[in-house]
Amino acid sequence: MKLTRTSTIVTFYSAIALLSAAILGLAFYVRSGLPNPKMSEFVDVGKQGSETWLPIEKDLEGYQQDGTHVKLSDLKGKVWVAAEFFAVCPHCAVRNGEELRKLYDEFKDDPDFHIVCITVDPENDKREKLHEYAEALSADSSHWWFMNAGDEKKTHEYLEKELKFFGIRERSDPVDIETNGRFEHDLSFLLVNRDAQIIGKWNLAGARSEVARQQDPDEYSRLKKEMFDRIRIELAKPANNTASGS
Repeated sequence: MKLTRTSTIVTFYSAIALLSAAILGLAFYVRSGLPNPKMSEFVDVGKQGSETWLPIEKDLEGYQQDGTHVKLSDLKGKVWVAAEFFAVCPHCAVRNGEELRKLYDEFKDDPDFHIVCITVDPENDKREKLHEYAEALSADSSHWWFMNAGDEKKTHEYLEKELKFFGIRERSDPVDIETNGRFEHDLSFLLVNRDAQIIGKWNLAGARSEVARQQDPDEYSRLKKEMFDRIRIELAKPANNTASGS
């Protein structure tokens, strides 16, 4: 039996509809396995008592703004926040400098709290620049390091593989460099507990952006409260009664 023109058209569009439904179904299935972009603003890498916290297994050493030789392992037993920066990055000063200063003002009186800003541009951020940057933020080196770890490639690998910051990209467009600086890097803050385990990550700079505020006006204040509350919880834990670390 031959199909009429009308039945042929109906059959054709029915097939298209079924194919579209299948494609949509597959898309939703695949999407369900992808990370939620909003959730990436705060990465909770472990709850209290969990074995999924990320231990910092390798050390990083260099010098800080006073020229003193330091190692991240020197901070074992303290609660500390890690951030990436470089001295001429316009976003570090405008977005993260203010946030780090708020953290510093809130917790600087606790001897067990520390901040570490590690430069992604060690070739150019020598002691003088580190000192100037720290001085501009009134950072006391006893609680807040601006750290140069030497070799650029090794520093980037450590930040990405050991501390789990997002990948660092060197810009090539002169206009882009002039506007945004030489490197594109992660502006998030990591929180490390007394046992040298990474227990959280917050992107307060991202939550303050125009796009983020339009999508969720309350996200910044919520993330900031979560981070500050978690720091208080970790500082309240006795230094001599922590579980075995890495």
